[in-house]
Amino acid sequence: MLYLNVDHLRRCMQTLDSSLALYQKAEPDSIDQEVFRNAIVKSYELTQETAFKLLIKALKVYGHGGKKLATTPIKDLLRLAAAHDLMTLPEVERWFRYRDNRNNTAHDYGEQFAHETLVLIPTFLQDIATLSDTLERKLGKENANVND
Repeated sequence: MLYLNVDHLRRCMQTLDSSLALYQKAEPDSIDQEVFRNAIVKSYELTQETAFKLLIKALKVYGHGGKKLATTPIKDLLRLAAAHDLMTLPEVERWFRYRDNRNNTAHDYGEQFAHETLVLIPTFLQDIATLSDTLERKLGKENANVND
């Protein structure tokens, strides 16, 4: 059985959480706040990409082919995750928003980002924690050892 290690995803989540806390503590409109805002953008992107890579690995366990998954649109991957109880439908709907927002952050690090993205981050962090826990529970080391 495949063992999914979610340590990197959890580390990404911690980095994003810390960047958000430092952003909130920084003087408004300061260089420090801008640095932390940029760190949030990159952490947000990396956390999503890491989550999607883990979802692809998890979906392979459920019989989906790797080549097909590599070309499957992200939103369809999320729907498959829900079909296999890796996410709930409300979580998938939120992930759609995160993905759409992430695509926008790739082009906008300024005020528009602050208004749209910072509002999403707390819920995103909760959803990342839930996904990490779900993947670990279903495909984590303990399950790999039981099935070896």
